Amino acid sequence: MPVIHLVRHGQASAAADTTEGYDVLSGLGRRQAEAVGAELARRAPRDPRIVCGTLNRQRDTAELLAKAAGIGGQVRTDPRWNEYDHLALLRRYGGAFPGGPAPADGRGVQALLDHVLTAWIGDADGGWPDFSGGALAALRELAAELEPGRDAVVVTSGGVLAALCGALLSAPPAGVVALNRVTVNAAVTTVTAGSAGLSLLSFNDHAHFAGERRALLTHR
Repeated sequence: MPVIHLVRHGQASAAADTTEGYDVLSGLGRRQAEAVGAELARRAPRDPRIVCGTLNRQRDTAELLAKAAGIGGQVRTDPRWNEYDHLALLRRYGGAFPGGPAPADGRGVQALLDHVLTAWIGDADGGWPDFSGGALAALRELAAELEPGRDAVVVTSGGVLAALCGALLSAPPAGVVALNRVTVNAAVTTVTAGSAGLSLLSFNDHAHFAGERRALLTHR
């Protein structure tokens, strides 16, 4: 039975000397990518195919992960694994945040993001079905390509992971938002592909950031 390891990219941050903005791995994000690569090496996926989105933070995480894990072969890209544009969603739905602008602290920012994502999912014309459906189609197509005895590693983002896990669990919108809220940078979500279809085996596993690596644990 093929196993697909879905990895959230490492921590990203704005880079003052580039035009990519948030789409750049921080130094900590690079260390997270190497740490999750070491974890995947321990798990020893079978002849793994490696795929990622087209965003810089996803591609860089995939390359660092592959090197640390000893995974050879070309990293294939697919834009269906890309994250949603959170800035566009903030512009579209953020103005309706209850009580006006969210405070600048972490809890306030998270509350605003939760509100925006909830509004997007509930907007019939917002494009959520295209985003979540595209990610699910990419996962199903990848699973269909994997012959017996071969696994895959996918580097993607938190919103994609929440959408996929929500679909696999038949979760309501509030459940998808809750999943999105707790995703850890460079955590591993595992899906199996069998005769009964896709099954979620684990979500957001970040045990590789315990103990002496606890300082590597971040959510954004």
